[in-house]
Amino acid sequence: MRAIISVIGDDRKGIIAKVCACLYEREVNVLDITQTLLQEYFTMVMLVDLKDCTCSFEALQTALTQVGQEMGLSIRIQNEEIFNAMHRV
Repeated sequence: MRAIISVIGDDRKGIIAKVCACLYEREVNVLDITQTLLQEYFTMVMLVDLKDCTCSFEALQTALTQVGQEMGLSIRIQNEEIFNAMHRV
């Protein structure tokens, strides 16, 4: 299974490192990543592979939410199929 992770918040050092460390600790592979600054706002979208993930999707979601709370970020994860269905025109 693959998933889309979105990260939005005020720019600060270590955002990518902290999010990727959370994923690495759970054996989640980052397939693609894009990040940019929109004025002072950091935005990042990641495509990740969950096939080797060592925890449930819900546990991963909780861990990412915790990272977001610690850093003042909004972090969301969605199953790729649900993401695609929601964004079909």
